[in-house]
Amino acid sequence: MKLNYTMSNIIRGGLIYTLGDTIAALIGDDFSWVRMLGILLIGATLYAIEIPNYFSWIDRKVQNTGTFLSSIKRASMAMLYFNPLWIARHILFIKLFSGHFSDINWRLISIGFMSFLINIPVSLGANYLIQNKISLKHRFLASAIFSGLMAIYYSLSAHWFGG
Repeated sequence: MKLNYTMSNIIRGGLIYTLGDTIAALIGDDFSWVRMLGILLIGATLYAIEIPNYFSWIDRKVQNTGTFLSSIKRASMAMLYFNPLWIARHILFIKLFSGHFSDINWRLISIGFMSFLINIPVSLGANYLIQNKISLKHRFLASAIFSGLMAIYYSLSAHWFGG
């Protein structure tokens, strides 16, 4: 299996995740250059590697036959990636890069879980469209845009759900 890590994914992941998180930081009055650069680094490396490769794996495991069952399987598999632990890890990065070290604790998992549960209808719908209506070539871009919007939600959910 060839690892998919392209310059376009590096740029897209870095810029889109940074933009979404910067908006969230500005809304939450928690902007810092370190946070912005940290999320840029995470978006351009970890997320630009993990997400496109996971989407390729979904394509190999569940063929897009156009049936309702295959469509739901593909969307559900994408949701499995963006699970409560992924959300908690993303919030951990935010806390780390914001210098809020005392907020890094097991409570982040509960915040990730609450954020995930409340977001299920939106996430399922978006992942359904991303996995079934967008070509693999453009799927990371679409997912990054959705995730950039969700970064705003995740950041704010850390405040709403007790982080």
